[in-house]
Amino acid sequence: MLGRLMLVAVACGVIFAGMLLPVAGGIALAARDGSQSFTALPNVLDAAPLPQPTILLAKDGSRIAEVFTENRTSVPLSSMATPIRQAIVAIEDSRYYEHGGIDLRGTLRALKSNSQAGSIRQGGSTLTQQYVKNTLIVNARTAQEREGASARTISRKIRELRLAIAVEQKYSKDEILERYLNTVYFGDGAYGIQAAAQRYFGINASELNLAQAATLAGVVQQPVGLNPRRFPVKAQARRNVVLQRMVDLGYITADSATKASKISLSKSLRITEKRNGCTTSYAAYFCDYVLSFIKKDSFFGETAEDREAFLRRGGLTIKTTLDPALQAAAQKAVDTAIPRKDKSRKAVAVSSVQPGTGGVLVMAQNRIWGTSGRGKTTVNFNVNTKYGGSLGAQAGSTFKVFVLAAALDQGLPITTTLNSPSSRTFTGFVDCTTGAPFAPYRVQNSTGSGTYSMKTATANSVNTFFVALEKKTGLCRPKEIAEAMGVTQATGTPLKRVPSFVLGSQ
Repeated sequence: MLGRLMLVAVACGVIFAGMLLPVAGGIALAARDGSQSFTALPNVLDAAPLPQPTILLAKDGSRIAEVFTENRTSVPLSSMATPIRQAIVAIEDSRYYEHGGIDLRGTLRALKSNSQAGSIRQGGSTLTQQYVKNTLIVNARTAQEREGASARTISRKIRELRLAIAVEQKYSKDEILERYLNTVYFGDGAYGIQAAAQRYFGINASELNLAQAATLAGVVQQPVGLNPRRFPVKAQARRNVVLQRMVDLGYITADSATKASKISLSKSLRITEKRNGCTTSYAAYFCDYVLSFIKKDSFFGETAEDREAFLRRGGLTIKTTLDPALQAAAQKAVDTAIPRKDKSRKAVAVSSVQPGTGGVLVMAQNRIWGTSGRGKTTVNFNVNTKYGGSLGAQAGSTFKVFVLAAALDQGLPITTTLNSPSSRTFTGFVDCTTGAPFAPYRVQNSTGSGTYSMKTATANSVNTFFVALEKKTGLCRPKEIAEAMGVTQATGTPLKRVPSFVLGSQ
């Protein structure tokens, strides 16, 4: 085995030097350096899980959204129709089942072509080499690594060869073919044969017929330029080349190829759209919140880069607590209160949390997910800035409940009454931590005046009553109760202990 590896190393040094450096002196120098460094290269290909869609589910198991960076669904070789397995081998690597990862005959053909052209026209890459290259690109974490994985350099090609040999030693031919067909790009956002079959023909990879399989096999050479949806004439011509190659190799009969070549590609396409991301979800803002939460929580990765990579890999099924029926009712409520395209441009949002568990049942707002136009925004008014929210708005009288809770907690009876004039200047407030006094604080009512109990003051939202009640409770306890319930400023900073706290002014 070692002798064979050394022989391959020398051959690789010579051949790829010739491919990439047509000048004679350069060939000799590169051959020497290539053969010396070949055996020292890493011989283990770390094939990370292929990026696949992540599915977000609601409480009842229904789908909220499907999110992916690459439209791919990996399937076993047994779920790939025989014609696609034959077609891809025929057109991309006809000696696939004969070589050990490096096809010296094919490489020599590429050497001759490149030498005659004076530049790189052919690469001579086997399916195994292509799989290695695609895997290195998938594994790349930075733009520099991605560029290095596809750069047309001697060092990259030799590294690719070394890894191709290692892959052939580790996996069977069928295992490599399966991995290749799940990895390769077929254009139009379709990665892997299953996604390609669904995208172009609306069927599974196991259902591909001869014409369809030949079409997809032909796309691999130029996924953009031979895109069947955009360039059906070019794609059909390439399909027919694949069919003839399959005849030449004995995979199919000439009669079968003739029949398949007469099928109009443009008429046989069944382009199938696959929704991606939160934008088209009925709970777009909740969906975005879930993804933002994952990106920010160290549980899903030590660094932001790790968490982004975690989401890019996908393949997750995320079960959430969202209640579809309650979500629909909440969306209807906010849209009725202030329509999405209302001229006032005022916003209304509502979130509902399950007591005891903290599970989010509802997250709605009177907006459509979008970047421009009235009634559209990507800002989630239900969450703080950390998770894609705005800087927030004054909470107003909703904070009165925290002072009311503090009063009851401190033993004040609900029948407590206080004189509540229409206007009053309050003095004597002090910082509950430092003891420093606050300046006089003037408050006015807009809902009435007189003597109120806790019940009547709450029903009428009387400002002067609640500021007076806040003076009795002190500034610390209401704030503690609010923060214990998860209330902070929109930036995530703690609430301020100020007299205006009870009126929601921060």
